[in-house]
Amino acid sequence: MNASPYRLPAPVRHVLSRLPGRPGAWLFAAGLNAGLKPHLDDDSRAQLLRKRLRLAVLDAGVTFDVAWNGRSFAAVTSKTAPDVVIGATLYDLGLLATRREDPDTLFFSRRLVMEGDTELGLLIKNTLDAIDR
Repeated sequence: MNASPYRLPAPVRHVLSRLPGRPGAWLFAAGLNAGLKPHLDDDSRAQLLRKRLRLAVLDAGVTFDVAWNGRSFAAVTSKTAPDVVIGATLYDLGLLATRREDPDTLFFSRRLVMEGDTELGLLIKNTLDAIDR
């Protein structure tokens, strides 16, 4: 695996991994509702219905789980396995969020991980890619 050029130090990971995930999941859901929801067509909304998406910040040791409830993305508890997990370091997620790096480049350099329902992950990726910068 090609490592991200920047990773959180182990002591920071130790502290962050002990924080509750729910507030972060609320923020993740709010970000998806602001940035992704307006661009979802009816077919995409149907495919996302009750699907669980997990964002894993690998070097921080934290995960944020959300699901599409038919109207919006909402934070969910981690009682059941997610349908898709998308993971990267905090640095690489920042590159993706600011569009300074392409997800395909990170994926093929093994700095972005997608596990589970890859069709669902590609639906989200392609919808994000279609949004005007």
